[in-house]
Amino acid sequence: MKFAAVFPGQGSQSVGMLSALASEEACVRDTFSEAADVLGYDLWALAQSGPEDRLKQTEITQPLMFVSGVACWRAWQARGGAAPACAAGHSLGEYAALVATGAFGYAEALRVVALRGELMSKAVPAGEGGMAAILGLDDDEVIALCEGLTGERVVEAVNFNSPSQVVISGHVDALEAACAEAKRRGAKRALMLPVSVPNHSSLMNGVVSELAAAIDRVDSQIPSVPVLQNAEAAELPTLDAMLTSLKSHVVNPVRWTSTLQTMRARGVEAVVEFGPGKVLSGLAKRTDREFALHAVDEPAGLDAALEAVAWLETQP
Repeated sequence: MKFAAVFPGQGSQSVGMLSALASEEACVRDTFSEAADVLGYDLWALAQSGPEDRLKQTEITQPLMFVSGVACWRAWQARGGAAPACAAGHSLGEYAALVATGAFGYAEALRVVALRGELMSKAVPAGEGGMAAILGLDDDEVIALCEGLTGERVVEAVNFNSPSQVVISGHVDALEAACAEAKRRGAKRALMLPVSVPNHSSLMNGVVSELAAAIDRVDSQIPSVPVLQNAEAAELPTLDAMLTSLKSHVVNPVRWTSTLQTMRARGVEAVVEFGPGKVLSGLAKRTDREFALHAVDEPAGLDAALEAVAWLETQP
């Protein structure tokens, strides 16, 4: 029996996140202290005290969620947690997955993530870009809806999160029009998300070259376990292919439903989420109800996940 390690992206942050885990696992605060040395400011203080609006700003959210994912992973390792059969990260979480599997060093990856957040926050004027979720329509319906609305104003289907849940990205007014149209077409819900940039859309094209250059400067190696990358929902065959995918990550889709299906095809039976919240656990449940699900963001969750995975390893 096998488990997969998954790492969330933007949207799972909240004031007070990881406080209980940090009180019991010293490596959590240590991971944030290392981040402060790299970034020159105290992410932990922001995470604990807010304000919430600050945590939603992309240039803060991205390093915050990356550091949180690595911190939870280190807590797992400190307690003797087993290596997963494979790993994946949702959107920004792909960077944490690559650090957890040894493809990148923590400090170097954090510098890239911080740059990613800064570049993306400036890619469109403040208040003009964002993301929204459409629930209750299938993927092709949402793609067609967006294609019918995109013109001078951009709206694109970018995150395929679970059956009948698609996230769209683009200009705020186009997103609002798409949400209204989705409801007219029978969507159960259509709502704006607490993300301040149009991630994974063509509006991020201007970010790609500078971000790719930063990735080229990072020492990298083949991950210790397979990493299923967002755009392909698959393990790529070479380090060059892995890095090429990552360089265009901000303008390529997140095929999360397909990623979970790939995990199942590889024999994965449990999914362990490393990072604040349980967003990815919810998506896994909606995609495949047979997955055993655990979230490492508080002491009880860590204990339960360690126990469950230890039991899994005794099974044939």
